[in-house]
Amino acid sequence: MDLLLSSEDLTMIDHTFHSDEPLVLESGQVFQSYDLAYTTYGQLNENKTNVIWVVHALTGNSHAAEWWEGLIGEGKFFDPSEYFIICANLLGSNYGSTNPLSINSETGNAYFYDFPQLTPRDLAASLEKLRIHLQLDQIHTLIGGSLGGQVALEWAVELGVKLKNAVILASTAKTSPWVIGFNEAQRMAIESDSTWGSKTSDSGKKGLEAARAIAMLSYRHPSDLKKKQSDSEEKLDGFRAASYLRYQGQKLANRFNALSYWTLTKAMDSQDLGRGRRGVEDALQSIEARVLAIGVNTDWLFLPEESQFIAKKAKKGQYKEIDSSAGHDAFLIEFGQLSELLAAFY
Repeated sequence: MDLLLSSEDLTMIDHTFHSDEPLVLESGQVFQSYDLAYTTYGQLNENKTNVIWVVHALTGNSHAAEWWEGLIGEGKFFDPSEYFIICANLLGSNYGSTNPLSINSETGNAYFYDFPQLTPRDLAASLEKLRIHLQLDQIHTLIGGSLGGQVALEWAVELGVKLKNAVILASTAKTSPWVIGFNEAQRMAIESDSTWGSKTSDSGKKGLEAARAIAMLSYRHPSDLKKKQSDSEEKLDGFRAASYLRYQGQKLANRFNALSYWTLTKAMDSQDLGRGRRGVEDALQSIEARVLAIGVNTDWLFLPEESQFIAKKAKKGQYKEIDSSAGHDAFLIEFGQLSELLAAFY
């Protein structure tokens, strides 16, 4: 595939990468083949040095300019007229990449509950296969938030001098018991759905609604909910906050599936950058790229001090902070601050 587009063609282009090269996972399980859906914007320069690789968060997709519309696009910080921007849908996610509802080539049936266990390191390894396929020898900036930040950190270790800049937003080098606890509560909600265990695309759908409601409480700060979901009138029931959480649960369940959610939250739990690398500090020290770790002052899921730790231990690390009432999700909302922090970093 020729990635050198004409100067007029700066639009979004969707692609699918199919690999028949076995991918050996940290668990010892193996994908004999798999697909990654990915999206590109802009064009490569002559030396292929303008690559911006975006890694999406838990329930994101490869259309980065849609969910990061304040950061990617014409006249935005990452402008396709200047950069070649790529974002791949993570393995396990249901937006075009191989996931639990996909057909297992070895059995001829959908994986469902037999889908292999994944880790952020596995997800990074699949992205590395795509990078090699595209013959991209240098990445200018690798950027990701939350789960995407975990994957980006893992990949940054392996990329070495092939990566110039790593931007890690609202993430961590090792998942805390606090985050694992939130994720386990969500999976318990999915398990409580009577359809969980059945082999249908809607298995666990109502449980996923409840899981998303739990997750939203960790994505937002109490002051943000108070500001946006308080009731002005006196009432005994029918509160705005309750309706908001139910709406968010239904919204996600209509676009995502519970099996992918289960798989990717398990992957998030397993993050330990130091596993097999003499510990987290040594792993962070081994990153050759400049690292910008960005925390959010009101994030109570991935705490600001976790981003500070990344910046402190990386040999070329910097820490910056987003000031927002939005909590964890500020990295998807505060485009103005993000652009300013990135401009100062560059």
